[in-house]
Amino acid sequence: MDNLPITICAMSSRPSDQSLVRDLAFAYPDKVVPCFGYHPWFSHWISLKPFSSKEEHYRGVFSFNAEQEEIFQRMLSHLPDPTPLADILQDLRCNLAAFPSAMLGEVGLDRAARVPYSSNPRELTPFTIPIEHQLPILEAQLDIAVELRRNISVHAVKSHQVTLDLLARMREKYQDSWLRISIDLHSCGLSPDTWKTIEVSSKRQKHHKNVFMSLSTAINGRSPNHKALISVCSPHRILVESDYNSVGECAQRTWDMVLVVAAIKGWSVETTWEDDDMPEEVWGVVRRLESNWLEFRAGNHATLK
Repeated sequence: MDNLPITICAMSSRPSDQSLVRDLAFAYPDKVVPCFGYHPWFSHWISLKPFSSKEEHYRGVFSFNAEQEEIFQRMLSHLPDPTPLADILQDLRCNLAAFPSAMLGEVGLDRAARVPYSSNPRELTPFTIPIEHQLPILEAQLDIAVELRRNISVHAVKSHQVTLDLLARMREKYQDSWLRISIDLHSCGLSPDTWKTIEVSSKRQKHHKNVFMSLSTAINGRSPNHKALISVCSPHRILVESDYNSVGECAQRTWDMVLVVAAIKGWSVETTWEDDDMPEEVWGVVRRLESNWLEFRAGNHATLK
């Protein structure tokens, strides 16, 4: 961390991560933007209603037939005791309050992720977490983010329409308060046509002025879809990230995606840096992405028309 050449957004995903991110932010306040939140991969650990036993809770989350009972019991032996949503939200609120610049993240929805048998993620059960369980957990976290005016990093996998419906619902629920914060669809996997519906207004749908996309080589580099996505995206909505868990590789991986964006958008890559005001039409890729990041951080987007 001492030699890290960039500032990082350190994301939380599960209960044990929250204190790790908090400690990292206290130790490196100039290099870390702390992000607190509960990822959909671990949302089954959170209870939405009272339960009399651990088994009762998890049976209520997952649907399965008698032939899968043995699989369920094996998985159950490795699962933690569930935590009530109210406790999760109290901890989230405290962490966000402790860091005025903190974001909510990483949160979201995922239809594809299968629950592992144990802490070894390579051995997976056939069970996925129902969206009906994930949604109220995500919405409760978004409510706090709006209240505290915190930007959000959103994970959306195989749940794009549900995510778009949620964004529209939050916009209608909070109106201008929703536009005071920024939303990043991180390692964005939307189709180019779906992204267009976020940017472009129609008679039936208002576009989302506060939604950005960020792209990474770690995730988006697996598919050529990201090149078409970059092409159609507004130059003011693109961000880049590493989406990587080794801090020593974050800077290089982020830079690799900077070069991809520059090539596709036809933007120059700066070899020197000048602080003098320059017209936007001559900006290179670094200055453009920096401007997008500063706009994302600032929030306060235009009033919805």
